[in-house]
Amino acid sequence: VGTLGCCLALLLLLPAARSVPHRQRRQPLGSGVGSQGAADSACKNRPLDLVFIIDSSRSVRPEEFEKVKIFLSEMIDTLDIGERTTRVAVMNYASTVKVEFPLRTYFDKASMKEAVSRIQPLSAGTMTGLAIQAAVDEVFTEEMGTRPANFNIPKVVIVVTDGRPQDQVEDVAANARTAGIEIYAVGVGRADMQSLRVMASEPLDEHVFYVETYGVIEKLTSKFRQTFCAANTCALGTHDCEQVCVSNSGSYLCDCFEGYTLNPDKRTCSAVDMCAPGRHECDQICVSNNGSYVCECFEGYTLNPDKKTCSAMDMCAPGRHDCAQVCQRGDGSYSCDCFEGFTLNPDKKTCSAVDMCAPGRHDCEQVCVRDDLFYTCDCYQGYTLNPDKKTCSRTTTSSLVTNDEACKCEAIAALQDSVTSRLEALSTKHILFLTYEVSEKLRAYQDRQQVV
Repeated sequence: VGTLGCCLALLLLLPAARSVPHRQRRQPLGSGVGSQGAADSACKNRPLDLVFIIDSSRSVRPEEFEKVKIFLSEMIDTLDIGERTTRVAVMNYASTVKVEFPLRTYFDKASMKEAVSRIQPLSAGTMTGLAIQAAVDEVFTEEMGTRPANFNIPKVVIVVTDGRPQDQVEDVAANARTAGIEIYAVGVGRADMQSLRVMASEPLDEHVFYVETYGVIEKLTSKFRQTFCAANTCALGTHDCEQVCVSNSGSYLCDCFEGYTLNPDKRTCSAVDMCAPGRHECDQICVSNNGSYVCECFEGYTLNPDKKTCSAMDMCAPGRHDCAQVCQRGDGSYSCDCFEGFTLNPDKKTCSAVDMCAPGRHDCEQVCVRDDLFYTCDCYQGYTLNPDKKTCSRTTTSSLVTNDEACKCEAIAALQDSVTSRLEALSTKHILFLTYEVSEKLRAYQDRQQVV
């Protein structure tokens, strides 16, 4: 009976599905030739965060509890289970509460049904209020798998009980409803109807159910499968979503793959700019890469092993630069220079010897003589280099005589005058002899002067 009530309650979760005409829901898909498998592929329930709260107190006999588990498994078969569609959690309660599995655990039917088959009854009292509070505090949280509020995924609870709550359930249920949780109360057999009405959501005639036996569960499940079915536009291929189509109560919503975001047109997707400020951890350059990113470095830097930070390379290491003489390292770069006596060519790489005798480079007064990387000074003809090795002074020409030479000339002139006077006094016979004598003396004197 509890299982039947659960099923009836779940039927109320999909008013949009119930509004679909019976004839249309049973119509095969395709061009008139279809199958149950084809119909199932196009029938999906709207996404839900659905929590079953199952009473396993002493009043529930073991064989009844096993039927509840069978019912849960059949209900799972009717649901579109998945991370992006319907998520299911199961809670087991009596005097204590046990979360058999939360919303985040299973996203496939086989694993979920296997987990249901292992549930064991707790066989104690009936603390329904405690169970609802545990659902609010421990299950309907994002950490446990509940989708964020902006996803607009309904949060639904189906409570199945066959007795009267042994705690105060009214306030707890009211707080849960205020928090946005829709509560369906299913009473079985000896269940207290007033307690069911206290905990359920409004309108009560759509959220409170009472059943006496489990005998019609199988038929109810079959009926539920038909009622629950809504045309899945995503499966039919009539949508215009660029990447992901999510069926939603006979309609659909578009979504995007991880690393992409939905554009304002709600159909197409754009890769998330992972290199936007605050999204990456790159030290220098972030390169977006299909919804992800990789780090790179500026020229002259190399990526460290952490794949995030960069270190400056030694650009002056052998083989890294093309300087002819001197490489000067900068911050991740380098520049070329030359040895003393050389100058950097316009190509900023090679060097040429400096012309030390170019104007403005030397301090010679008259003549600069280049000598490899150095220079010496010289003077024009008629000048002599001064002791400072830079300036020049005019020299005496060959037509002039020094003071010593002038004295020597004066002596010769005096001797010649003396000889001339004596010659005038001598007789003619002695002229030739004296002339010869004077000539010999003069030659001898000149010879001595040359020796000197």
